[in-house]
Amino acid sequence: MRSSAIRELLKLTAEPDIISFAGGLPGPDVFPAKEFRSACMHVLEKHGPEALQYGTTEGFEPLRQMIARHAKRYGITAGPENILITCGSQQALDLIGKVFIDPGDRVIVEKPTYLGALQAWNAYEANFIGVSTDADGIRIDELEKTLDVGGKFVYVMPNFQNPTGVTLSLERRKRLIELAAQYQVPLIEDDPYGQLRYEGKHITPLFALDGQDVIYLSTFSKILSPGLRLGWIIAPPDIIHRLVQAKQGTDLHTSTLIQMVVYEVAHGGFLDRQVRAIRSVYRERRDAMLSAMKKQFPAGVRWTEPHGGLFLWVTLPTPLDSAEVLREALKEKVAFVPGASFYPDGSGANTMRLNFSYSKPPIIEEGIRRLGKVLKIMLTNTKPIELPVQSPKRTSP
Repeated sequence: MRSSAIRELLKLTAEPDIISFAGGLPGPDVFPAKEFRSACMHVLEKHGPEALQYGTTEGFEPLRQMIARHAKRYGITAGPENILITCGSQQALDLIGKVFIDPGDRVIVEKPTYLGALQAWNAYEANFIGVSTDADGIRIDELEKTLDVGGKFVYVMPNFQNPTGVTLSLERRKRLIELAAQYQVPLIEDDPYGQLRYEGKHITPLFALDGQDVIYLSTFSKILSPGLRLGWIIAPPDIIHRLVQAKQGTDLHTSTLIQMVVYEVAHGGFLDRQVRAIRSVYRERRDAMLSAMKKQFPAGVRWTEPHGGLFLWVTLPTPLDSAEVLREALKEKVAFVPGASFYPDGSGANTMRLNFSYSKPPIIEEGIRRLGKVLKIMLTNTKPIELPVQSPKRTSP
């Protein structure tokens, strides 16, 4: 086991004068505190004994029914028997590791990929195989070559991927489903950001294309509050059964009180209104960051322009190492996450992840100004890499 680079970095950025783009933090100003206060009082007054009692491992059934109804809007057909409530989607990743991974198993992931998945499955001694991504998501041609050698499962974040912010195209999603069936390899579809789309049309989830070879994960962390620690898994009933067994040995069940409070807050149309409000706020913050980067970042620096989610991905000119940039940036009281943390092989030294959801536009603009200043100085003081001169190759007569 190893500590999360992001969680350790957050300790360094806790000082109030540091502008942090490091954590995957929702904006605290969009949390529905008033609604949760009312819901807590209602649940305790009307259902106190039940809310404070042990519950089933599968989860509070009205909440699972609500999740199933909500998922149907996106083409996912599921009932309560297909849904397991977890302590955040991070626990879902851990349970999948417990059920599926034996030491040395080849686990295929995007490169770069979500750091939390790497951390969860390191404990089960997974052998991570990274597959490159581009603007349309995971490279299917490279994935097929990887599957020829074998793999326990393929893990993808198809919508506004963490850390890059890119989205898997529909064409590639269909081809991914075909490959999963061809090689009999399950797909883990991690979708914490799918509802946070700021432009463009929603793309069909992998689970909606084929619910038999896909295990779908999502969470309330990004659309209500991460402090709830409430997520869910949608999968065929036989897989849910195995995951329930794994969860029973971990924590018996997710907090009954929290599940009932979330149901009280979210049902009746409030969740839809909350998501619309979040989209508006985060769209403004994404635009503020993109605009500031165009003004402040030096030539040669490239970045993604995500249509949703919480992050964008920066690629620096090759001489720069983002870990060294971070050391200088902290002196200017601005922070981010170096990209190497998201690569299973430790590559990506010239990349970094920026979060735009947490800070308001004026703070974002100041933070990008500080970071741009650091990049300009470091690029000025860094010599470009000189490639060795190669002798002309002799050709056969």
